Amino acid sequence: MIHQHPRFYVGGDRYIEVELGDGMSFELNILVHNLVAAIRQAAIPGIIELIPELASMQISYDPEVISYADVVREVGALHDGASRTDAAELPSRMFYIPVMYFDPWTEACIEDYRSRQPDKQPDAQLVCQANGLPGRDALRRLHAGTDYWVAALGFWPGLCSLMPLDDRARIVAPKYNPPRTWTPRGAVGLGGALTCIYPDRTPGGYQLLGRTPVPTFDREQRLPAFHDDIVLFRPGDRVRFIPIDQAEFEFLESEVEAGRYEHHCVEHQTFSVGRYREARRRLEAGQPAGGSA
Repeated sequence: MIHQHPRFYVGGDRYIEVELGDGMSFELNILVHNLVAAIRQAAIPGIIELIPELASMQISYDPEVISYADVVREVGALHDGASRTDAAELPSRMFYIPVMYFDPWTEACIEDYRSRQPDKQPDAQLVCQANGLPGRDALRRLHAGTDYWVAALGFWPGLCSLMPLDDRARIVAPKYNPPRTWTPRGAVGLGGALTCIYPDRTPGGYQLLGRTPVPTFDREQRLPAFHDDIVLFRPGDRVRFIPIDQAEFEFLESEVEAGRYEHHCVEHQTFSVGRYREARRRLEAGQPAGGSA
């Protein structure tokens, strides 16, 4: 549900948590991004940093320049405009990420977990059953058949929350219970309706579908994509997964290790919220997304 008015929560003497809703949807997330863009454009003195999340955002501010009450008043006024806009054009880079679906490394991780939790279904089998898919090939085609929206980053540097932009490719799955103690770096997982790419070897709870050989987090900043930041994605980027086989995986992995790999990214693109909404309306009406009425 989207709140009619944003809810503000004190986060210490320099942070404010702004909650715009209590669900998980593209419309709610795009409202977060629209409000972030509006605040940045307004360049309000004293506001230092904005951190967009799935349904909320965090504001860092300097209390010696602007008071808590004034931040609430300014952001509340901007929210009224952001919530109505259908003409927003947001900066949105497009990344193409190679993925080996059902790879041996994540399969070994799954089997290690199942050796201690034998009632746990293998991940691909569970996801297929939960979504009425006949098998792994259908799951791979469906998961790789849409662009994904980078809705948020968090919990670990570079850990992304990806929403499918094509509703026809929406897949859902429960999380592990209890969670795993380890996950291979680069694993691609599904939890709820979100996809993530594990940026490092970490614990995790998403169902594992594959693994990418290319990094999304590089603390040493060796590759060109990390010259300006240690993480690859920004909120509002888009991602498309490109299925590869093991030979391609090993070649790309060797390029990464040699420091020669360059991420496939289309820069300087924008995402039109209005045109996307129109495409969704057409699909819901049974018309081609880009066709004429």
